[in-house]
Amino acid sequence: MAAQAQYEELARQLSAFGVVKRDLGRIMPAVCSPGSAAVLTLLGRHGDMRMSNLSELLAVDMSVTSRHVAHLAERGWIDRSPDPADRRSRILHLTPEGRTVLAELYRRSVALLAERLSDWTDDEIGQLIRLMSRLRAGFGDGRSTLHRPPPPPAPPSRPAPPPLHETTRTPA
Repeated sequence: MAAQAQYEELARQLSAFGVVKRDLGRIMPAVCSPGSAAVLTLLGRHGDMRMSNLSELLAVDMSVTSRHVAHLAERGWIDRSPDPADRRSRILHLTPEGRTVLAELYRRSVALLAERLSDWTDDEIGQLIRLMSRLRAGFGDGRSTLHRPPPPPAPPSRPAPPPLHETTRTPA
C-alpha cells in the first residue's frame, strides 16, 4: 500500500492536471464548448441514449445537460427523437454532421497529444494509458455516487440515559 505522502503527491498532480484539460479545451472550435464536446464524445462512444442517461454519464444536473443538448441540436449535430418506450422522453443521437464534428475533435486532440508527448516512448504512452484506465476504473463511471450527498458522519456515541426512577406520588 502506498504511503500517505504518495497519496498527497498524487492529489497535487491530479489537481495540476487541469492544465492538460484546459489546453485540450482551447483547441476546440469556438462553437463547441468542452461540455458540448463531452456530449458528442459520450454519444459517439455509447450510442443513442436518453437525456437522463447522458446527464448521469456527464455527472451534471439535468438542466446543464439540457443546455448542452439544445446547443448541439441548434447546430444540427444531434437529433432528439421520441422514445418509443416512453413518448415523454427523447432519445439523443448523433447526426452525420455531429459525427463529422466529433471526428474533427478527435483529430485535434490526437494532434495536440502527439505534439506534447513527442519525446515519450511508445512504452511510456502505453503505461500512461494503462494507469489512467486503472485509475478511472477505480472510481467507476460516476453514476454510483451521482446526486447523492456524502453520508453524514456517524453521530457520536452517547451514554445510555440514566434509568427512570419511579416517583412517589401521594394518592389524591
